[in-house]
Amino acid sequence: MSESNDISAALSGEERQELADKLTVYLDKLAALPADATALERALLQLDISELQLALDIKEDSWNSARATFDTFIQNEQWQHAVEACNVMYQTEQPASIVALGHAVWLAVTYPIEADTSIAVLNHIVDETPADSDGAAVAAMTGYYIADIRSTDEKHESNTFLAKTILGNVAKRHSNVNTQKEMDAWLFKLELNDPEVFLPRLSLVINSIVEENWWIDRDELRSRLPVN
Repeated sequence: MSESNDISAALSGEERQELADKLTVYLDKLAALPADATALERALLQLDISELQLALDIKEDSWNSARATFDTFIQNEQWQHAVEACNVMYQTEQPASIVALGHAVWLAVTYPIEADTSIAVLNHIVDETPADSDGAAVAAMTGYYIADIRSTDEKHESNTFLAKTILGNVAKRHSNVNTQKEMDAWLFKLELNDPEVFLPRLSLVINSIVEENWWIDRDELRSRLPVN
């Protein structure tokens, strides 16, 4: 069962009605936007709509709403919102949902978005890969790395704890790792101690997910990154 199914199944009748009423309000707001509303204003409203549709398990509509926002967020360099839109699309279980996940992870690693969002989309990679996959290990280690270097002071402890737990679970399922000594050996064996090694390997994982179905020009976006 997908995450969206879990959310929908857990809703009480009253909660579902509240979300449905809220969705109606947001759809009315979208329809009432003035002609001079910006594309970004429209996209932000559509993203809210897509999240409500996802919670209500209206998957195809949720995909369409989120996909309609993506290009606008990219054009306006709204990387956090672009990843959130991709995360919604991934959870809708549509034919190109896995492609959306690849975009989410590429953007989440390339740009300094919120660490907990990055951890969440990288964990989807873990969920999508077999237990013995090195790709899952690379994704989990990247999540821990991002949690450590990007988390705000108030979220650092909780984010790194979550990411470390994910990494530990991956190590256990991958190689039955149970102790810190075994973990250290496992990280060394898979060359997961050096971001200059594991980040390029993550890029290969992303490429295998998206293949030729990129919605963005990665070279053009990289050219806009600030030079350290």
